[in-house]
Amino acid sequence: MSWTRGLPGALAVCVLLLVAAAGCGTGEAHGQRGAGSPSPVGKILDDTDESGRHYRELDKKRAPEVGTVVTPDAAGGWDVRLDLHRFRFSPAGTAAKAVVGRGLAYLFVDGGLVTRLRTSAYHLPAGLVPHGTHHVTARLYADDGTVWAVHGKPVESTADVTASGAETASPSASASGGAPTAPTPAGSGANSADAG
Repeated sequence: MSWTRGLPGALAVCVLLLVAAAGCGTGEAHGQRGAGSPSPVGKILDDTDESGRHYRELDKKRAPEVGTVVTPDAAGGWDVRLDLHRFRFSPAGTAAKAVVGRGLAYLFVDGGLVTRLRTSAYHLPAGLVPHGTHHVTARLYADDGTVWAVHGKPVESTADVTASGAETASPSASASGGAPTAPTPAGSGANSADAG
């Protein structure tokens, strides 16, 4: 007799479990391959930088800008200064979350990463810029590791420097498109390089 009374209860539990399981799959992106939750800041693009970090597209009005100025130092080496607009450096230990106008800069010499900056000033040792012409590039990244971008291009600026044996160079700064000293999408910062 207990078997017949327990059957309706067991069936009711099964129906509830099936309904609950079906309800869990009603999210818009659930079940779609490659679909992620929409980004609250900008749009994540398929394009990546050399290390595979995705670009995060912003409209030009909201995007940060950066200009790169490199001058020879009297003691040897090169002083790099970043001119930043609509951008502030985040302190070390900041959560890995994209916030408009926040993040850090990566500094490259001839395409090779030199350091990650949380400041607008950096001293390049003379050994990193040997005799000849070199490209010093600052690129802006969000705290989640994505690259700030405008119109599918990274927010960066490149200065061309020519090192002679006597460190008497004539630096010229340019945005990534080759225009003189014009900043390309960035803000203002403190003074420290980020090892990681």
